[in-house]
Amino acid sequence: MHDDKIPARRDFLKAAAATGLSALGGSALAQSIGFTPNARYPDPAVQILDPSFAKYRIYSSSIEQVATGMRWAEGPAYFPGEAGGPGHLLFSDIPNNRIMKYSEKDGSVSVFRQPSNWANGNTRDRQGRLLTCEHSVTRRVTRTEANGRITVLADSYQGKKLNAPNDIVVKSDDSIWFTDPLFGINGEWEGFKARPEQATTNVYRIAPDGQLSAVITDIVNPNGLAFSPDEKKLYVVEWKGTPNRSIWAYDVNADGTVGARSKLIDAADHGALDGFKVDRDGNLWCGWGSNGALQAEPVEAGGRKVYALKGKPEDLDGVMVFNPQGKALAHIRLPERCANLCFGGPKNNRLYMASCHSVYALHVEAHGAT
Repeated sequence: MHDDKIPARRDFLKAAAATGLSALGGSALAQSIGFTPNARYPDPAVQILDPSFAKYRIYSSSIEQVATGMRWAEGPAYFPGEAGGPGHLLFSDIPNNRIMKYSEKDGSVSVFRQPSNWANGNTRDRQGRLLTCEHSVTRRVTRTEANGRITVLADSYQGKKLNAPNDIVVKSDDSIWFTDPLFGINGEWEGFKARPEQATTNVYRIAPDGQLSAVITDIVNPNGLAFSPDEKKLYVVEWKGTPNRSIWAYDVNADGTVGARSKLIDAADHGALDGFKVDRDGNLWCGWGSNGALQAEPVEAGGRKVYALKGKPEDLDGVMVFNPQGKALAHIRLPERCANLCFGGPKNNRLYMASCHSVYALHVEAHGAT
């Protein structure tokens, strides 16, 4: 990608946003997915794998679809309402180059920002401001100020452009941690293909004074990340884990560096770990689905040889919950693969799940750690 093409592309995206059209063509942004809630309580889609999860299930709560019509929903971040009232959820629709807004007050879904510079991960900082990973073209981390102004927090490291900022979390000392894999520049679907400038795919820390440092440099395409409730552990998804995608647990040092690591979760059954969050008890609520791996040999299907996916993707879609020791506690089954999630609602006990074309919600007896 040549720099002289960027202004023209930005002008095109602005024109597309002004006319209410997607930069990817026409007024049909994506297909909507039909969803029929379960009528029976407790919701059979909430599968308990260990009896210890039963206390987190609300007997008379079921999965709801609160938004649909996205091409790839990601990066949900919740913003509380005034005086403990209903708030709103922001989430990315990456291929459509926009950030969407779901209002708890009236149930409406609207475009919050378009173009969004191919925004992926979003979160809320300790002052209530939006932090965003723009993972293509601009390839930067930004903060939206109270007046709407955009502040660039990081766009390069050691004089070279970042790869594709992906997911982001804020520590209680106001330091900002984010992952920087290659997904936003690997192809043309979630942005524009470009040459990486960094030699490695890192996890970065932005110190409270704005200083950027690479705290982890030996993970292949780090993805989701989160802290344990006491912030003594940093959990990071390794997309190219061996043999499966994994979550590594790192010791967090007082000086902002990380120490020893251990593997906490291995995504067996060809599962695709992506974004995740931690509750106050230290459980990890993980987006889940198929990793797209193919069988080694083709099978017969309709008179032809087809390389089928390994496992059964329809049995993987949803959210997997693990305890702090990595034991599977529950599977919240969804009709679509879940890429990322967050806790929200006035009581911080509503689980929002960004899942391919849609966003789903479920009230639980757990609360987000942050």
